Amino acid sequence: MGKPFLFHEAALPEGFPPPGPIDRIVVKDYPACRLARVRGGADGVPGGANGMFGPLFNHIKRHDIPMTAPVEIGYAVVSLEGGGVPAAESMAFLYGRPTRGATGPDGADPRVTVEDVPAMTVVSIGVRGSYTDGRFARALGRLTDWLSSPGQRYRPAGPPRYLGYNSPFVPGFLRYGEVQLPIEPVDGPPPGEGASAVR
Repeated sequence: MGKPFLFHEAALPEGFPPPGPIDRIVVKDYPACRLARVRGGADGVPGGANGMFGPLFNHIKRHDIPMTAPVEIGYAVVSLEGGGVPAAESMAFLYGRPTRGATGPDGADPRVTVEDVPAMTVVSIGVRGSYTDGRFARALGRLTDWLSSPGQRYRPAGPPRYLGYNSPFVPGFLRYGEVQLPIEPVDGPPPGEGASAVR
């Protein structure tokens, strides 16, 4: 799997696979992890990535949690049927280790909740450019087309996410991200396939 050019501004969470190739669909396996999440529109949190970033950044500063990359931007939509461009509904900072801290609402800001997320398999595509809802929608369309192809052995198993690996300090045209959709086998696990394989 080819490695994309990318500005490495923070470490990956423990056990995370490396970033995947740009404009190429791959299947990747992720370990269980712990993250801090905020939802747009919750108790005065503005929608959009910019509005959700502040509470999360304050959370990791208060608790001395090292910044990792990527940041997870969550969407509620699984497919693009019906048209329109979906909007980001949550943002999460991933903890470096799943044993750090404790789960539950942040006592200083209950808009931020620390959650444990189980291991998952995703179909993923690497994208270059700013983390916009339109760019997310185009990439998600590629993934859903791939999943609906004849003879496909996977199906969607949850809402998609946009993983952003770069901060606003990196120019938009150089930022790297991955759009991912959790998947599961249609008829049981495929035999003999490992993590982060191109399939």
